[in-house]
Amino acid sequence: MASLKDICVGLPLDPLPERKGRDPNVPHPPAFRPDLLSPEERKVALRNALRYFPSDLHSVLAPEFAEELELYGHIYMYRFHPEIDMRAYPISNYPCKCRQAAAIMHMLMNNLDPRVAQYPHELVTYGTTGQVLSNWAQFYIVMKYLSGMTEDQTLVMCSGHPQGLFPSNPNSPRLVISNGMMVPNYSSRDMYDKYFALGVTMYGQMTAGSYCYIGPQGIVHGTVLTVVGAGRKYLGKQDLRGTVFVTSGLGGMSGAQAKAAVISGCVGVIAEVSREALEKRHKQGWLMEISDDLDQCIQRIRTARDKQDALSLGYHGNVVDLWERLVEEYNRTGDLLVDLGSDQTSLHNAFGGGYYPVQLSFEEAQIMLKTNPQQFRKLVQESLRRHVSAINALAKQGLKFWDYGNAFLKEASDAGADVEKVGASAGVYRYPSYVQDIMGDIFSSGFGPFRWVCTSGLACDLEKTDKIATDVLENILSKGVPEYVQQQYEDNCKWIREAGKHELVVGSQARILYSDCHGRMALAKAFNEAVASGKVSAPIVISRDHHDVSGTDSPYRETSNITDGSKFCADMAVQNVIGDSFRGATWVALHNGGGVGWGEVVNGGFGLVLDGSEAAGDRSQLMLEWDVCNGVSRRSWAGNENAERTVRRAMEANPLLQVTMPHHVYNPALLESVLAAAATSRSK
Repeated sequence: MASLKDICVGLPLDPLPERKGRDPNVPHPPAFRPDLLSPEERKVALRNALRYFPSDLHSVLAPEFAEELELYGHIYMYRFHPEIDMRAYPISNYPCKCRQAAAIMHMLMNNLDPRVAQYPHELVTYGTTGQVLSNWAQFYIVMKYLSGMTEDQTLVMCSGHPQGLFPSNPNSPRLVISNGMMVPNYSSRDMYDKYFALGVTMYGQMTAGSYCYIGPQGIVHGTVLTVVGAGRKYLGKQDLRGTVFVTSGLGGMSGAQAKAAVISGCVGVIAEVSREALEKRHKQGWLMEISDDLDQCIQRIRTARDKQDALSLGYHGNVVDLWERLVEEYNRTGDLLVDLGSDQTSLHNAFGGGYYPVQLSFEEAQIMLKTNPQQFRKLVQESLRRHVSAINALAKQGLKFWDYGNAFLKEASDAGADVEKVGASAGVYRYPSYVQDIMGDIFSSGFGPFRWVCTSGLACDLEKTDKIATDVLENILSKGVPEYVQQQYEDNCKWIREAGKHELVVGSQARILYSDCHGRMALAKAFNEAVASGKVSAPIVISRDHHDVSGTDSPYRETSNITDGSKFCADMAVQNVIGDSFRGATWVALHNGGGVGWGEVVNGGFGLVLDGSEAAGDRSQLMLEWDVCNGVSRRSWAGNENAERTVRRAMEANPLLQVTMPHHVYNPALLESVLAAAATSRSK
């Protein structure tokens, strides 16, 4: 078994590790299509992989790399998968010259922890394709660079490739990451498969490629807010006991749904085709029960609903079968067994294993995906049409369904399913996006998924930060907050007071807490002081999901409630990363793709190490204010009322902040009359 020191000295070349193929005892992603590359392009892919190694080793490595390319459509370099207990080690264990670099290593290794990662041997953290790095040679090189880094250097990462350490200064980021950034005309899904096969780009999802993933906990607070918000908005319920929520997916991100259902107090039924994924979540305590029998599932739903038990039930099977059975039950008994519904299959990768068609078993689908991808695509689209048909039937009886930002409605529409809103323009669907309809006002008010990680690896440090966070939020509430954010603060206080008892930690000692600018700044200040005093024993990394107020431009998800026509523009996310980089972030990342798919979104994130120093405290205050106010300002300019109120409050708090505010048009008839006059004038 290798040590941390062993993996920080560079590629193991003398002697070479023993050759090894795919380990049959761990899960693996579906293979990519090698036929996307021409014979000449396959040579390029091999050259690209071999350039990480001395030329005298090429004759040894080339045959196995060629085999990986042929079998899997990508060269992962399985021979170099490190023989180490992959996890987030205490920060003091890393052989580093710089604590900021050690914190990055802590976060990176957490993303590859088998308890955390979806496909750890392919460096995939979540979402079927969301990678930390593109191959294992890159892992060794990155760890060596980080181990030797000083505070006068910055590591540059380009789609998994460590370009090198470049001179900078202590106020610069230690790490700058870009993933999948393409010339726009070449950012299609087929182009991704091709350039990923060549080894020159990768899909970082959101927090996979920025090293900021914290396990399924990372989305669970947002999922709770979504389910509770849906209950309040659609059902008029504050108490969700006896409410049934049906969805699908128990992977890296979707795995949060089971825990969120129970925390929300409802009956959650989550379909999952992978037995491994089901058992992983069950073993981790995130899923209470598993069944592969639909009759049993229906009976369990009725019993839990009638007793008002909180339950997470994993159905081992295809979600289309589950939805169709719920339709049958309604037609037979008149009993609508589902109140709320959504979907979290990885439809950003619909034809590459992110969605499995109901017509095939899981195993049959994996074979067809490789041997007959065109037929697989046809079956996926047929399955989506059946999927939507069942949902539509139940929606007519009162089901409230929403798109969870996974491109479900877009892919269903492309497949010819009946999801278009009658009388609306193309691309407007009958079901809402969860951001547009449920979470939009949360983002516009400056609230989003703030996170922190205790790099000591000690549960007691996390407990202390939970108490600090509770005290901070309760203090803010006691001094009074505007009425329009009162409910969110109360929900957040309840969340953080109860977070420990829900056993959310998988991997690093981390916590998720939706918070606004004022809350984040206050939390960072309190955490830094706790590290300085020794109350918390090691530095704390603060971060957030890219799915946040300012971090993501995604027209059918994070920015779906932008109504001035700019929701297809990506200036906000790009500006956010640039601004974070010179205001104090320890590392920044900018990605193409994430959640809804390659070419459909631009997003970015950051990590900031709070080491107890005065400089770290100052950096956190400056950077966090920008990181939230940027997005709120953009939403304000688009005409969102909550965003306007929020940004005005921010300007009152800091006179140095001066935001351009919109002048509203209060007379719609004016627009109609002048446009009609202009059209008449043109026709003369």
